[in-house]
Amino acid sequence: MSLKSLDPRINRMNLPDGELPPMEPKAAFDQFETFEVFARKRDKTPFTYAGPVHAPNADVAFLFAKEQYSRRSACSGLWVVLTRHIMVSPYANDDENIYDSFEVEIPEDTTWPLESYEVFHLKKRGKAHTHVGRIGATSYQEAYHKAKAAFAAEHPAVNMWVVKSKNVLQSAEEDRDMWLTLPEKKYREPAAYKVLDRIKKFKEEEEQKALTK
Repeated sequence: MSLKSLDPRINRMNLPDGELPPMEPKAAFDQFETFEVFARKRDKTPFTYAGPVHAPNADVAFLFAKEQYSRRSACSGLWVVLTRHIMVSPYANDDENIYDSFEVEIPEDTTWPLESYEVFHLKKRGKAHTHVGRIGATSYQEAYHKAKAAFAAEHPAVNMWVVKSKNVLQSAEEDRDMWLTLPEKKYREPAAYKVLDRIKKFKEEEEQKALTK
């Protein structure tokens, strides 16, 4: 007698009623990894954090990111990076600059040559991390100090992310035509409907009717 279930997929398997056959244990770390996605709405605007995706590798993560974060809004480029490749600073208070809230010691045994690092700032809680620049350093610790010298005064922040440029999968300039099918669709934005203008006009008309009675 086959096992009956409310799930038709179980019924199609024709599993024997009673004790189920033993299941093989799942392999360790068989889940997809998490990638962080940064999107740029227009040329010459900074890349801003859009959200995470789960994927087996960076190439698939890029496809998922393009579908999830560029299909419904304007986009001219994407960056994708493994979450574990991002160095995350502590959070500062809203009235503090992250660079004034803690210090990082630079290891004495730094090795050359310099590597390129991308720096992202969170201007204030509730916003998204935004790319503020690229620096050359020999370690994450040195990257922090150079970012402080380069960006602290001009871009105060409550949190910062740092990632090696080589670990970022970036959309290529020669592939820019992939975004041509994604024009800005203002009709999808609430502001495009000019609701407040219509409400104001309606109130004015009603007030005018009341005065003429």
